[in-house]
Amino acid sequence: MRIDYIIIALKSLTQRKLRSWLTMIGIFIGIAAVVALMGLGEGLRGAITGQFGFLGPDVLGVQASGINFAGPPGQAVVNPLTDDLADKIERIPGVDAAINRFIESGTFEFNDKQDIVFAWNVPEGKDRNIFEDMINLKVREGRLLKDGDKFKVVLGDSFTDEDRFGKEIKVGNKVLFNGQLFDVVGILEKKGSFIFDTAVIMNEDVLVNEFRDDNSVNVIAVKVKDLKTIGNVQRDIEQLLRKERNVKEGEEDFTVQSPQNALQSLDQTLFGVQLFISIIAFISIIVGGIGITNTMYTAVLERTKEIGIMKSIGATNQTIFTLFFIESGLLGIVGGVVGIIFGFVLSHGLAFMGRLALGSELIRADISIELVLGALLFSFLVGLIAGTVPAYQASKKNPVDSLRFTK
Repeated sequence: MRIDYIIIALKSLTQRKLRSWLTMIGIFIGIAAVVALMGLGEGLRGAITGQFGFLGPDVLGVQASGINFAGPPGQAVVNPLTDDLADKIERIPGVDAAINRFIESGTFEFNDKQDIVFAWNVPEGKDRNIFEDMINLKVREGRLLKDGDKFKVVLGDSFTDEDRFGKEIKVGNKVLFNGQLFDVVGILEKKGSFIFDTAVIMNEDVLVNEFRDDNSVNVIAVKVKDLKTIGNVQRDIEQLLRKERNVKEGEEDFTVQSPQNALQSLDQTLFGVQLFISIIAFISIIVGGIGITNTMYTAVLERTKEIGIMKSIGATNQTIFTLFFIESGLLGIVGGVVGIIFGFVLSHGLAFMGRLALGSELIRADISIELVLGALLFSFLVGLIAGTVPAYQASKKNPVDSLRFTK
């Protein structure tokens, strides 16, 4: 019996095609906006999280703050970190290791093609294994660096892309970084993180002695022995740095935080933006619901005589109510389906254009099944709610007056 109701409701909608589509515009624009923008937001959140997800919660990053012109972290600041701070931080109770991170931008050349890249160091000696474990450094081809490797590098996976340098870079090839010739001894596993996939990795002594002219440090990576004490360790590091840099509490020119804390702050910001966008889209959906209500009121008026005929042959108030109720719900759900399809295409299209324009893999869309089902259910409910009063009005019509009705 319910299937018959749905069939009748569908026939009614197809008889009024233009009006039905115009009615659904508000619904599908709102749903498309929600799906597209939430999908882009989730894609961005997942991409950014993936860049730093390789670091565990027991790692703290110490970095100088101040002016930074989109270069490596800690660069171009008024008061950079110095290389002697790591030893002092390592003596703090609860610290397992404190490792200096040096990052240098430069010109990379292979096969007569050039690109601007970032090179970063791997520490030598006892800290090498700690650091490699800390960031889960692994190669898919060749080997990792060893102590004493003078002019040798390990490259990220993106260097094997033939489109980048005209042909794939392999283990054993020679490359130039800032005019210095290096042997490639390893290619990293693909991580999906630009920090790894675009990396040029060399031993610390080589990076510092050949390409830097001061003792400034970009970042100090601090591994904590016990995750439970990370809060105390962070406070002790901050206290040490205030003393070393002669700054008062509240006037710090440095930051000490875990990647998880930074991601949490970013996540809250992204959620706020998504919430604001969703509120705007919600208003569009409400407008669409009002459109459905108006259309259903008009349908009740136009079909007054039809209602009278149905009641005269035995249709009950419940039957009439159900027919109009299902019809309004179908308007909502069809609008939702169209909106989801349009939102899916829009989000992936915008992400693709963003990647082409900015050259960044961070711009991507991620539309989950939960988002699709939630949007579909919401649009259906909006349609049902919008059609409740018109359906009730139709069910209460007097059959005699309905049969007398003339348009």
